[in-house]
Amino acid sequence: MTDAPTASPLDGHRRLEIPPGVEEVDLERKFVQLLFRSSLLGSKLTEQRQTARAEQRDLLGILVEVDDALAALGLDRELVALGRGEGIEATRRRLLGRLAKAKVRPMRLEGMPADPELTEIVGTEVRPGVVPETVVRTVVTGFFWEDEVLRRAQVVVAAPEPERAPDTETLQPEGIGEPGMTEGAGEPEAVPAEPAAEAAEAPEAAETTVPAEAAGAGDPAAVQPVRAQPKAAPPRARRKATAAGKRAKRKK
Repeated sequence: MTDAPTASPLDGHRRLEIPPGVEEVDLERKFVQLLFRSSLLGSKLTEQRQTARAEQRDLLGILVEVDDALAALGLDRELVALGRGEGIEATRRRLLGRLAKAKVRPMRLEGMPADPELTEIVGTEVRPGVVPETVVRTVVTGFFWEDEVLRRAQVVVAAPEPERAPDTETLQPEGIGEPGMTEGAGEPEAVPAEPAAEAAEAPEAAETTVPAEAAGAGDPAAVQPVRAQPKAAPPRARRKATAAGKRAKRKK
């Protein structure tokens, strides 16, 4: 029994012709050239992506500024009185929706510590009970773009409470350092009074008659009464009067 010839897989197909000179090609050198061209193409594509992203970032930044302008217009009283406020707010919502599709979202920083990479501090306010450097108010809203910061927020942070100056007045114990006060008793010290008027005065001198010649009158027979001047009390009488005045003052 003879074996039947098997059909070749190339039966019915045309054989590929080998170009002349292929066998002499340096494959290693050609492979290095292909790698070099591939790296150049990759660098060019990377540069194009970076340029496109930078242009997109600039465009998104402009749209964020347009949102700021719309927010300011929405607070204009004249436009609100003319009935334009609702249209401005609707336009702003549409703009924020398109920004959200581009992965742009606003920052919510109230109550959080101020981060220099996310915020720019433009003012401070004293808030009792709030930790210093905590964001208490946003002046200009910041935005994220994917994982990047598209624009930093301008915020107002809490300032530390001012310290009270210590009282410089010192309290003195009662009855010390005040004029007219004794150190132990705390009662006003009796100020010595002026010596009282002399209690014992010299008795009035009786009316005496002196000759007119002594008085300077022209008639020697005429006489006129003259009141004699009281004499000063002796030193002993004055001392007694002063002692009596002091005793009367103490009794009072």
